[in-house]
Amino acid sequence: MLANPTAGRGRHRGLLPDLLDGLAAADRPVRLLRAGSAAEAEAACRAAVAEGAGALIAVGGDGTVHRAMQAVAGTSVPFGPVPAGTGNDFAVETGFPADPRAAVDVIAAALREGRSRPVDLARMTGADGTVRWYGAVLAAGFDAIVNERANRMRWPRGPRRYDLAILVELARLRPRRYTLTLDGERIEVDAVLVAVGNGASYGGGMRICPDADPTDGLLDVVVGGRFDRRTLIRVKPRIYAGTHVTHPLVHTYRARTVTLAAEGSITTYADGERSLPLPLTVTVTPHALHLLR
Repeated sequence: MLANPTAGRGRHRGLLPDLLDGLAAADRPVRLLRAGSAAEAEAACRAAVAEGAGALIAVGGDGTVHRAMQAVAGTSVPFGPVPAGTGNDFAVETGFPADPRAAVDVIAAALREGRSRPVDLARMTGADGTVRWYGAVLAAGFDAIVNERANRMRWPRGPRRYDLAILVELARLRPRRYTLTLDGERIEVDAVLVAVGNGASYGGGMRICPDADPTDGLLDVVVGGRFDRRTLIRVKPRIYAGTHVTHPLVHTYRARTVTLAAEGSITTYADGERSLPLPLTVTVTPHALHLLR
């Protein structure tokens, strides 16, 4: 088990003993992985899988799940995400209860009964050959640019830093020329929002790719075109319900393989985590992850 005590701003910090007790119902020995950073957490998960772990469980938000997922993607080792973060999009989208204790009960029952259910993952390949996996959404437009600015800022702390980053990037807003290749078909478009979804939501329930299904063997691509500041501010709240896709400047596509490039420099964010720079290629991999549910 990998547990992130800082997930969800620490509100579930004292819950770990209860979760470990819940897993005892599976009648399996449990080892808690130790890590002092995100990179160490990912390395610990990879080492545990290489050493023959029977299953891997991640307690935290989408970032913790994303790190652990790198170790089990494409393997037969079953995986259990326990939603305990600020954003729990992947766990909730794939059918786990939002309450951490209830999620552990589901995972323990699956372990006890020896069952798992397969879901798809998205496999990213960067220009330098780097490979990463994600389960929910890859952001490659305005949201990724805001995240990148917020992560560079040293002040203010907390959520206000993200709010300030939004204001700065709104002031600088301009469409960029993107080149998308969807199963071999090349499309050039000027856009502000670009997302590639294996799942429907990111950012704690924002349904940016509302029709995405992590079991259908396809990626959903959502492109928001030449938005000006006023239009973007009006459309953004609609993303929570997924109704933004009816706006005339929003276009949706489906493909098994998506190659994405853009003018200028953009670092993408996958499952809310800083990921690969453009250009990159995303390929859906059916049944790449086996969930304990």
